[in-house]
Amino acid sequence: MAKVKITQVRSTIGRPEVQKRIIAALGLGKLNRTVEKENNPAMQGMINKVKHLLVIEEA
Repeated sequence: MAKVKITQVRSTIGRPEVQKRIIAALGLGKLNRTVEKENNPAMQGMINKVKHLLVIEEA
């Protein structure tokens, strides 16, 4: 499968608890932290919920 690089560029301060949990589930939590994940439907759903806090690139 294809991979995606996900970087958190905005803070979760003041965001709903659901969004904070999604960020944690993605392996993020601090600004400018980057993780590489498989691009599958479950991951795409999580990314879409918090895309305003992230930068996504093809890996």
